[in-house]
Amino acid sequence: MTAPQSARKASGQLPAAPALAVAAAPAPAARTTLGKLLLATDLSEASFSATEEAFELALRLGASLLIVSVIDPGSLLLPGGRFRARVDQVRERREQLAQELVERGRRDGLVVSFLIWTGDPGDMIVSAAEAERVDMVLVGSHGRGAVGRLLLGSVSEHVVRNAPCPVLVCRPRETPAA
Repeated sequence: MTAPQSARKASGQLPAAPALAVAAAPAPAARTTLGKLLLATDLSEASFSATEEAFELALRLGASLLIVSVIDPGSLLLPGGRFRARVDQVRERREQLAQELVERGRRDGLVVSFLIWTGDPGDMIVSAAEAERVDMVLVGSHGRGAVGRLLLGSVSEHVVRNAPCPVLVCRPRETPAA
């Protein structure tokens, strides 16, 4: 041990660390705004809470709103294999309802558009969120509980588990007691 080293050791000083040039990697950019929201809806009364929440949030944030409705052909089948409605009839009705929401949003100054797809609702909502690069998905919950999810599956649960972005599950709003 050299004299300077033994003197530092005796005095409790540690040797100086060699100077290293280390470039710190930039921190990933935090998402500070939500610019594009996706409302997943079947355009029924059961989706009312999610629809209202989506419009309120889009207005507060100045975000655009994409309305996605998925027609599940399996849900149109009756026991015995007959259809209770044709996909084209359901699509036409959903387009009318979605267009009403687009007009509502435009009256409020929002940029609103819609997509109507056919397939498995959970998978199609996740695919739309990925394809459209949305910042958040809003989806309604029918409040079926654990047994209902076990027997029927849960679109909202599938979206929460698989979406590429945050998901807000909107429970039905309570109506105030008179």
